[in-house]
Amino acid sequence: MTTTMNTLKQKMSGNWHMIKGKLKEKYGQLTDDDLSYVEGKEEEILGKIQKRTGQAREEIIDTIDTLSA
Repeated sequence: MTTTMNTLKQKMSGNWHMIKGKLKEKYGQLTDDDLSYVEGKEEEILGKIQKRTGQAREEIIDTIDTLSA
């Protein structure tokens, strides 16, 4: 099941510090700057992660969903 953008936004805003650390472990090439979260900029951060990792957008969303569970 794919996470909806609204659900993803809720997870990102509520657990971002935990998710950020896990994303840095999983994708070592991500920087703090790449992962600086500002509420309402979820699409932008997904794009930054996608650009750095080469992962498909849906894979990144699924990863964030898994990490925030």
